[in-house]
Amino acid sequence: MATVTYKGASRIYPGTAKPAVDKLDLEIQDGEFLVLVGPSGCGKSTSLRMLAGLEDVDQGSIFINDTDVSNLPPKARDIAMVFQNYALYPHMTVFDNMAFALKLRRTPRAEIRERVLEAAKLLDLEEYLSRKPKALSGGQRQRVAMGRAIVRQPQVFLMDEPLSNLDAKLRVQTRSQIASLQKRLEVTTVYVTHDQVEAQTMGHRVAVLKDGLLQQVDTPRKLYDEPANVFVAGFIGSPAMNIKTVELTEEGAQFGDVTIPLTRERREAAAEGRADGEKASITLGIRPEDCTLGTADSGGIAVEVDLVEELGSDAYVYGHAVYSKGTERFVVRTDGRTVPGLGETVHVVPEPGREHVFHADSGLRIG
Repeated sequence: MATVTYKGASRIYPGTAKPAVDKLDLEIQDGEFLVLVGPSGCGKSTSLRMLAGLEDVDQGSIFINDTDVSNLPPKARDIAMVFQNYALYPHMTVFDNMAFALKLRRTPRAEIRERVLEAAKLLDLEEYLSRKPKALSGGQRQRVAMGRAIVRQPQVFLMDEPLSNLDAKLRVQTRSQIASLQKRLEVTTVYVTHDQVEAQTMGHRVAVLKDGLLQQVDTPRKLYDEPANVFVAGFIGSPAMNIKTVELTEEGAQFGDVTIPLTRERREAAAEGRADGEKASITLGIRPEDCTLGTADSGGIAVEVDLVEELGSDAYVYGHAVYSKGTERFVVRTDGRTVPGLGETVHVVPEPGREHVFHADSGLRIG
């Protein structure tokens, strides 16, 4: 069991001015499943590889428990890593792949067999132990890679996009297996993915990165309900939140002919930094499920329908609305049994009090 702590950890690749990971401060608790998520190039895999010892820590430090591992070789860190491409030895059987690290440690043969059989039972691999990787499916190979990590009984599991090579159905199935397995083993786990749905469904906490900088770390629910800034708001949630920068009036946010009422405190916070008499703007976020489709009499935002995705019980209606600053996209989740037609104009009515408000310049959450 172990805690992991990044203290101002940075990685600066030679020949680049901007750090790939910039002063990362992050504490991961004993037994926690923490997910690092963000778009390509945000520094999530680099952060993981720094912890694994596969990338240098140019500034700051990384601790496992109370030990500074920043300059220790990978084999001295007591971690086990599961890679995206499985990294199995093709000439070895499943049993030998899982046992390989233990053989290198000169673990007694009886103990090796006990650990491998125990891991195989956990992962439902018992009938495949004599097979070689080429005779396995992608999902089975991934379970073998996990089994190889489990038998080592490390302090920390590291997983770098382990499901990205699986088809959609198998990804859903395997991510639930990984989450339940981690809960059973209670091993501190750091998991990297670019898929925010995967992050939301697996992690005890989720750390969102952008351009090497930590944007927010919190529970999946808190990230969804209270994103710290515009980037997190737009990244977490599928389909993405509707985020628009509009004019700020004495009543609230002005969407064309529609005003979204805001409290005086929010309006004052949004106007901070503006010169006297300068027209203020505000960035407003509305999730697709936090608005309804009404009629012209409902007083909603007029949106012309461009696309309807029917998903059975639900449907996503994509359209464009005209504001003072031009035409912008809008998406609404609605009942899949009553959907508008393409080209039809619908009126979107945001639910009162469900909006997310951000400063137009800094992008930081207000209230």
